[in-house]
Amino acid sequence: MTRFRWSVFPAAAGLVVSVPVGVWGLVGQRNASGVAPAELDYAVRPWDLPSGAETLLGACGTLAALGCAALLLAATRAGYLRPQWWHVLLPLVVAGAALAVGWRVITAGTIGANIGAGLVVLFGTPLVAVLLLWSATCGLGLALARRTPTRHG
Repeated sequence: MTRFRWSVFPAAAGLVVSVPVGVWGLVGQRNASGVAPAELDYAVRPWDLPSGAETLLGACGTLAALGCAALLLAATRAGYLRPQWWHVLLPLVVAGAALAVGWRVITAGTIGANIGAGLVVLFGTPLVAVLLLWSATCGLGLALARRTPTRHG
């Protein structure tokens, strides 16, 4: 059973990495419709990937996220992952998804100013910072609580 216990760490890392990839790929490029690509303005140019690669990456990221989540849920149910660690994982997953959506907004082709990019920077950056701080605080608290001896009596 120790083998299953150690598989929790790669599954947690896989979940945190695969969710943003899945969200990024499935959201797709959001350019203004009805305008030739040469006439679009970009706050940041999107990556130049072959046709269909974004959808393939999104599908693979989503499947990997589902597999990792299923493994983590099974580990939690079996007692190999303490339920409190979800307070560390979920903010990381939400922050990754927010970054993926924010990247799609920032790289969207528009006509004129990309107001969405400014809103992502204005609201998305503090949101991601709070989520990362929350996750780090919970993780540190759980790690220290495990190592700190308790006094009874």
